[in-house]
Amino acid sequence: MKKHIILLSAAGLLFSSCGVYTKYKPATEVPDGLYGEEIATFTESLAGSPAATEDSLDLGLGGMDWHELFTDPHLQALIGQGLQNNTDYQSAQLRVEEAEATLLSAKLAFLPSFALAPQGTVSSFDSHKATQTYSLPVTASWELDVFGRMRNAKKQSKALYAQSQDYRQAVRTQLIAGIANTYYTLLMLDQQLAISRQTEETWRETVASTRALMNAGMANESAVSQMEAAYYQVQASVLDLEEQINQVENSLALLLAETPRRYERGVLAEQQFPADFSIGIPVQMLSCRPDVRSAERTLEAAFYGTNAARSAFYPSITLGGSAGWTNSAGSMIVNPGKFLASAVGSLTQPLFARGQVIAQYRIARAQQEEASLAFQQTLLNAGSEVNDALTAWQTSLSKSELLDKQVASLQTAARSTSLLMEHGNTTYLEVLTARQTLLNAQLAQTANRFSEIQSLINLYKALGGGQE
Repeated sequence: MKKHIILLSAAGLLFSSCGVYTKYKPATEVPDGLYGEEIATFTESLAGSPAATEDSLDLGLGGMDWHELFTDPHLQALIGQGLQNNTDYQSAQLRVEEAEATLLSAKLAFLPSFALAPQGTVSSFDSHKATQTYSLPVTASWELDVFGRMRNAKKQSKALYAQSQDYRQAVRTQLIAGIANTYYTLLMLDQQLAISRQTEETWRETVASTRALMNAGMANESAVSQMEAAYYQVQASVLDLEEQINQVENSLALLLAETPRRYERGVLAEQQFPADFSIGIPVQMLSCRPDVRSAERTLEAAFYGTNAARSAFYPSITLGGSAGWTNSAGSMIVNPGKFLASAVGSLTQPLFARGQVIAQYRIARAQQEEASLAFQQTLLNAGSEVNDALTAWQTSLSKSELLDKQVASLQTAARSTSLLMEHGNTTYLEVLTARQTLLNAQLAQTANRFSEIQSLINLYKALGGGQE
């Protein structure tokens, strides 16, 4: 028996060079220029900032908990509700449980299996006394994983389990970003609605004052009609904004898995975010992104799937045995039964399986190549998303100061033209133009503030979206 064990061990060592036991090597390098030149410039500009400490550069914005980024209590409550009730997130959690059960099954495959198969018969012949026989056998079998089939299957299941966790994290990140974007869309529309209503009131007063000027002979009916048309246009835009708010609230209800309702919320102008933060360094940025981790876990699972398919070319070795009580062993055994035991070993080598083994190996190789291409594309997508989000955020910051100055100048111009018209020193067209230009600038200013917040949310998501 010892000789047989030595021979089996030697065979295992011999065939280990055939790639059956090859270990997967994770990716540790990032292609040059993956995130674009803007990332390098931005990282260098933050190198001396208070946020650019050793800890912050480990994970950066992508490793920040969502509670730290989103401090609005109303939004925090909505995100918490979404994480508890959203059906997509619950489905992702069930996928994790399925993968965990599969992994447990793969681990238990290394243990021997036992089965109990009791049998009993009663027989008689030609009216003779009935003969009763019984047996209580316990059978056992144990497959020796000499060529790594079960080992590779376990590693594949382990990789798929990790992939399911990364997928759940990706769904979680997407959900948090989706709720935040929807919430801040509501705040933007609220502010635009407030601006439009304020402008509506201003136009109502302007129509009344212009009509008074017409009655005094200082303006004509055309001026009154133009002012009224502008007033009605603003009223129509108010209705459009109210409709948009209702639609966005319905979208938020879907994310929260509830029926539509009105949501308590803050004010856009009062929203605050971290002033200084880092984006991390390239390799650690990738480690934060669940979609990148998920794609690599899929590649790892495909790698071990190929190993398992390769091991099918080699024989499987199984040890089996049985033991139990019986009274049907002839004259050697009489009731109440005696104990019998047996042991056997078997080796199964595939010779001709209609090409199934080769076909399965080719399929596994193709799936591994597909997973490799998908992983490469995920890396490229990650670089593009980070670059786009960072560029959008920087652009919004630069535009913010310019739009603030524009609105301030237009407010002065609107006040001046109104005073000049009251004294007959300008025409109603100048007042009309000044008021309309101011309204458009204020709406653009609000939209840019939302774009700034949205790009920060997208950058947070692109860098990983925090950890569970």
